[in-house]
Amino acid sequence: MNIVGKFKNWRSYRRTVNELGALSNRELDDLGINRADIPFVAKRGL
Repeated sequence: MNIVGKFKNWRSYRRTVNELGALSNRELDDLGINRADIPFVAKRGL
């Protein structure tokens, strides 16, 4: 993968982490996500 593709993946990962991190614990629980799992969940979305 070239540098542009890696940057786009990183940016998407960061956006997902930030959006999930902004949710309350209750909202995350409704989605079945633990706060500690956010990086893993964001990585799977790539």
